[in-house]
Amino acid sequence: MTSPTSPPERTDAPAPAAPGAGTGVVPLVDLHGRSAWSILPPLILGFFMIMVDTTIVNIAVPTLQTELDASLVAVGWVNSAYLLSYAVLLLLAGRLGDRYGPKPVFVVGLLVFTLASAWCGLSGSIGMLVAARVVQGVGAALMTPQTMAMITRVFPPRQRGAAMGLWGATAGVATIAGPLLGGVFVESWGWEWIFFVNVPVGVVALWLALTRLPRLATHKRAFDVLGVVLSVVGLFAVVFGLQEGGTYHWGTIVGPVTVWGVIGLGLLVLVGFVLWQRRLGDAALLPLRLFRSRNFSLANVAGMSVSFAMIGIFFPLTIYLQSILGLSPLHAALVNLPGSLVSGIVAPLAGRLSDRVPPKWVVATGFGVLAVAIGWLAAVVGPGASVVTIVVPMTLFGVGTGCVFSPLANLATSGLDQRTAGAGAGAFNTTRQVGGVIGSAAIVATLTARLAVTLPAAAQDAAASLPEQLRAQFVDGFARAGGSLQGGRDGFQVPAGVPDDVARQLSDAATTALHQGFATAVGQTLALTAAVLVLGFVSSVVMSSRRADH
Repeated sequence: MTSPTSPPERTDAPAPAAPGAGTGVVPLVDLHGRSAWSILPPLILGFFMIMVDTTIVNIAVPTLQTELDASLVAVGWVNSAYLLSYAVLLLLAGRLGDRYGPKPVFVVGLLVFTLASAWCGLSGSIGMLVAARVVQGVGAALMTPQTMAMITRVFPPRQRGAAMGLWGATAGVATIAGPLLGGVFVESWGWEWIFFVNVPVGVVALWLALTRLPRLATHKRAFDVLGVVLSVVGLFAVVFGLQEGGTYHWGTIVGPVTVWGVIGLGLLVLVGFVLWQRRLGDAALLPLRLFRSRNFSLANVAGMSVSFAMIGIFFPLTIYLQSILGLSPLHAALVNLPGSLVSGIVAPLAGRLSDRVPPKWVVATGFGVLAVAIGWLAAVVGPGASVVTIVVPMTLFGVGTGCVFSPLANLATSGLDQRTAGAGAGAFNTTRQVGGVIGSAAIVATLTARLAVTLPAAAQDAAASLPEQLRAQFVDGFARAGGSLQGGRDGFQVPAGVPDDVARQLSDAATTALHQGFATAVGQTLALTAAVLVLGFVSSVVMSSRRADH
């Protein structure tokens, strides 16, 4: 659609410099005298809502349990359902943008997302809320690849990094804005407003999208129906298995169906998908020639690494801040605020810098900073740590994410042509989401495994201060916890008839053991995240420095 006052748009025609345009960026398509920057507001608003809704629900979990009379597992699906439908459909959504054009697919996705947000807020049961979140994830998947594809196709290569910088800054700010906004809305107006807030924002974004986004050339080909089925089934099985494996203790789901069986089936289906895509060539849902580009392939590996790190640091840190340091959910979210703001400032600067120097060096620097930040954080987490000692490395973490996110997206898309920009953006975002899912599963499993070791060890140390006849029972209580923080808290019960002073001594020892054991496990778990960042660093260093200007 076009603005009522604008002439019909041409597709992918070179744009002459508009009179009086000054030094504005000259777009690759005809925007009728407008700067390429005019397309960013609707894209950024849509992407901001998508990223906010990946984290905003976490803060409302206890409220949803109470007000919707739901179990913790059921409430967990409010977030899982959104992330699952979002990740599984990204690849398909990217190709839809190539076939029908980024603008109409983005507008449909934005409309679906906005209406689903209203449905979420109006839900009266946990089942209805989960269903609405599935639809919301569909809208998010339709939008995300189009934001990258539109920037890639409208901005000239030499200015694309700056535009991607603003796109990356949006992700950094939105990720932390979710818990903060969630805390404000839940405490002030009710949980419904964590979803209702999307409605006015979505309406504004829709108006801007309809009036400012250009129609770009489409590439009509026979649609790869079998590829769609194989990709959706394979990705669903793998993502579901990794995302929900912990819920089923990595064992039986129902009857003969196991978590690892589902993951294995998904991997087999994805192998079939790749073989089918190889047979179809450029007509495929995911043209494999995209991966002939060294930078595109390595950017996907690096994208998985940084998503793994972001999940890997926030999950154990959030529990640590609330369970060990005793911060409220809102105060725990505020600890991450400086890093988020710094990321939002650094990302546009890093994007502009990647227009002037080989982007791979900006990305490699970012990965190095991330590794230092996580190493620093691992060294300072402890039962008696002050909030300031956590805020400083988290701020450095924000610098690293700001350096990585937008230049990496630029690297992933800079070599794509107009026929495959959507497919490439879909593939990059899919691997990024899958990296986050893998990170979530790996970090939970690692943290649980380390707790099974560190809690009994900490209990052994704390037992030295107790009367000798109580030490064995005290340590056994923590051993029975089996890697559970809550289990450790409940695993030792003060024996009946114990004098008050001894009971207080036992309680203090239990608290000391819990805090020390968990802090130690968090530090050790962060080492896994640092190792994955090394993979991202190596991937960025071996990228080509040659700029793919087209």
